[in-house]
Amino acid sequence: MWIILAVFAVLVVAIAIYDVTQTKHAILRNFPIIGHFRYLLEAVGPELRQYIVTNNDEERPFSRDQRRWIYSSAKKENNYFGFGTDNDLEQSPNYLIVKHAAFPLPELHAGEPGYDPGYRVPCAKVLGGKRGRKKAFRANSVINSSAMSYGSLSGAAVEAINRGAKIAGAMQNTGEGGVSPHHRHGGELVWQIGTGYFGCRDEHGRFSMERFLESVASAPIRAIEIKLSQGAKPGLGGVLPGAKVTAEIAKIRGIPIGETCISPAAHTAFASADEMLDFVEKLAEASGLPVGIKSAVGQEKFWHELAKLMGRGDRGVDFITIDGGEGGTGAAPLVFSDHVALPFKIGMSRIYRTFAEAGIAEDVVFIGSGKLGFPHASLLAFALGCDMVNVAREAMLSIGCIQAQECHTGRCPTGVATQNRWLVRGLDPTDKAARFANYVTSLRKELLQLARACGVPHPALVTLDELEILDDRLHARSAASVFAYEPGWGRPSAADMEAIHAIMVGKPAPVLPSGEGLVIAPA
Repeated sequence: MWIILAVFAVLVVAIAIYDVTQTKHAILRNFPIIGHFRYLLEAVGPELRQYIVTNNDEERPFSRDQRRWIYSSAKKENNYFGFGTDNDLEQSPNYLIVKHAAFPLPELHAGEPGYDPGYRVPCAKVLGGKRGRKKAFRANSVINSSAMSYGSLSGAAVEAINRGAKIAGAMQNTGEGGVSPHHRHGGELVWQIGTGYFGCRDEHGRFSMERFLESVASAPIRAIEIKLSQGAKPGLGGVLPGAKVTAEIAKIRGIPIGETCISPAAHTAFASADEMLDFVEKLAEASGLPVGIKSAVGQEKFWHELAKLMGRGDRGVDFITIDGGEGGTGAAPLVFSDHVALPFKIGMSRIYRTFAEAGIAEDVVFIGSGKLGFPHASLLAFALGCDMVNVAREAMLSIGCIQAQECHTGRCPTGVATQNRWLVRGLDPTDKAARFANYVTSLRKELLQLARACGVPHPALVTLDELEILDDRLHARSAASVFAYEPGWGRPSAADMEAIHAIMVGKPAPVLPSGEGLVIAPA
């Protein structure tokens, strides 16, 4: 009996040592022994849900099927699903259907001319090209990491995404918390500037051009994004709980250690669309970088005014990131999460329509965010007029998030959204970097497969005419009629379509003279 107990004890200790020292699974690294029960329950989860809990599509904010696809893609495992769809197509309202072509483009395989194992999908438009920015460029990837600050995420998580972005040829948005050491591992950056002006603020918390230029020169920043609002908490300033404000974060942001950091709801550098455009041009002139804005969609007066001002041609933003009200990487009061700001599809279509009617939609790079990190959702975003898609929570899932929804407490069990040192040590940035890169590559691969199934080589060439929306009464409507799009809306200009078509079929992209504002800087 004692021998059996001794053998058992040695086995338990050996498993515990293995769990603590391995780097692939953050749960096991942070919770040795008991963490195995999570994977056991996960393995029998489908059977349990089938009989006593929920089905694969009922969990929120991300269903079991969605999480399974991300996890499998990130681990380069089989992400196929067998035995057909478990969705009820004819009884599901607002169900998206992609209409494939009778003669789709062939899919390229390893060994064939033109095959790309990284499934690179460059942006159809040149970021900053229309306004002739000195450092205009064509983004290498239409899928990029959305804004998530160091502070909200752990340093290990930020580093993993940055390293993964480098591997995948994508960009990482810094979030409004500033550029940290964890952002400096080779991945290219979009620096987000929020109302707190972290990284470019003076001693009074106001914008400082001197600090701005210092930060731009210190990191591989490709573009500047001015944050007006975000889908998680539109109309409120950013909130970083005091439990997450470590000495390092306090130094980066210029705030007190351990105190909750609340950014103002509105900017102090400008107070109108007109003043905002002056601010945009000032940043672009000083840095040479493309400058854009990010916002959730609420009242539309601002957007009509912005389109009218940009229609004059003397000033303008280079890109607009539309964040859906369903976005969720920021902690917020429940009422703001549930009831403030339009969801992405409605918000994006309204803003695109405003700019299309003003005749300037082709001059702006549109970026979508808000649960778009799945092939069908991304394809619809492109058909609505997006040129790129940003992913946030899907990126978190790819590096180990288990949807515990403890982001705001500092107790994230996988080390993704916490500053607790024990929990963070469970997340190995090198291993998780590969997983994020795998996820981005898989998303681009299936996005390309959908586009080619529609008969075009790039997702930006897919229109709403190739999509239909089912209701729960055996009816279907074209997506173009649902969103009230006119013929030709949602696509890039003829010149941009020609350029991206040439790139996707392996020919050199046409470059217009610099006087026409389409100088392409290599990424």
